[in-house]
Amino acid sequence: MFNPRTAWPTAPTRLAARLQQLRRQETVLYDLTESNPTRCGFVYDDAAIQDALSGPGVMRYDPAPKGIRSARQAVANYYEERGMPIPTDRVILTSGSSEAYLHCFRLLCEPGDQILAPKPSYPLFDFLADMAGIELVHYPLVYDHGWEIDLQALKAAITPKTKAILVVSPNNPTGQLLSTKERDMLTRYAIMNDLALIVDEVFFDYTWEESSRMASFDSRCLALTLTISGLSKISALPQMKLGWITVRGPVGPDADATARLEVMADTLLSVSTPTQLAAGALLAQRKLIQPQIKERLLQNLEFLDAKLSGNTPVSRLKSEAGWYAILRVPNSLTDEEWAVYLLETASVYTHPGHLFGFDREGYLVISLLPEHQDFREAVGRLVESID
Repeated sequence: MFNPRTAWPTAPTRLAARLQQLRRQETVLYDLTESNPTRCGFVYDDAAIQDALSGPGVMRYDPAPKGIRSARQAVANYYEERGMPIPTDRVILTSGSSEAYLHCFRLLCEPGDQILAPKPSYPLFDFLADMAGIELVHYPLVYDHGWEIDLQALKAAITPKTKAILVVSPNNPTGQLLSTKERDMLTRYAIMNDLALIVDEVFFDYTWEESSRMASFDSRCLALTLTISGLSKISALPQMKLGWITVRGPVGPDADATARLEVMADTLLSVSTPTQLAAGALLAQRKLIQPQIKERLLQNLEFLDAKLSGNTPVSRLKSEAGWYAILRVPNSLTDEEWAVYLLETASVYTHPGHLFGFDREGYLVISLLPEHQDFREAVGRLVESID
């Protein structure tokens, strides 16, 4: 009766089961997986957000497939401020980045086609690929005093069924920023093999320091480039469910891709009118919220590095951006066993590395978003317990 692609395992892992048990017992836990900014003590301009969502236009329904023009113009203005002008008619609004991915996968692929995606990276991609009926083929990110794409492995993975290369920059959770060489080579591979580039830039505004490596693919449009972003990270407003796809590339393919995406968006009309009408005000919130988040990230990162500078078997992998840090821990236990151990002995909740596709043991992924006091207590407990 059911599509075998939806036969995902639903039984809780040992870590999830133990977490549920401790929460039922109302055990005080220190959550180093928290990535929801609305639960991390940041100060929003509540009145401005609520006013923007209650304007007179919210009671009128006037659907626009690509999105209401004023909302798309607000997105274009955001890119203009970053020095990367994008025509308003090349912006397609979606109800978040997940829908944007599905649109891109369905635009480019027939069932059974392939898209290359990085590993380690966010686990969402595998589920979205299953839902779209396509195959995700992973290309490796390798670590040697910093993260980089294994370009030879990526090139070798391209087959006649490959339709696109998915790039996440900054990567989640590695925090990798693409080098100029990597951007150039990916563009070359795309042109040589008639592939599109799907570029996830949701963490683009969260570099930890100024970097010459910070450049958007939207500034290099020699291949068809579908860039995904949204309010979830830019303005730390995941509940508003507003994302987008920008379409750039050679004349012809870019117009064709935009027209096809418009039809796909028209079949769903998924983005709410109030959110679209408020888009300009919601994007403006980034100027209030991003400095708070960046300060939190840097302070927690500074504390983490200081805590790991002593005689401890825990270390941090180099990163350049994003909301996460990757810890290297002894491989005397599996990542799952370490996460359970920390939960039971230190009341600290962490992500095991395998959740993000690490292909070997010895990695934990932690969020840098928690409030300072909670983060410091959690990190102290983590290091003491592993020591």
